[in-house]
Amino acid sequence: ACADEPSYNPEVPQGDPQRGRAALVQFDCGVCHVIPRVTGARGMVGPPLDSMRRNVYIAGKFPNTPDALVRFIVDAPALEPQTAMPNVGVAEHQARDIAAYLYSLD
Repeated sequence: ACADEPSYNPEVPQGDPQRGRAALVQFDCGVCHVIPRVTGARGMVGPPLDSMRRNVYIAGKFPNTPDALVRFIVDAPALEPQTAMPNVGVAEHQARDIAAYLYSLD
């Protein structure tokens, strides 16, 4: 019960963390979220995105898997109509890059 947290290092097929960081800037994700190493990303509307690898759930409801995270980034309201996160027009390939970046954070 007191052991270290299990290591979860999900692979995001075709995801590139460097492009993901740039996409987070492009889509102004930092307006709502605190995101490490993204300039100006100090938003307080959504949760901080510094611990995606350690989260059990996405939006408190969906298992934290790369596919679920990509789907949520692409169109959060389609998965969870009550979410405050809007559909901002992120394409699937961009969402894969964003997910790769978020999972790369410690």
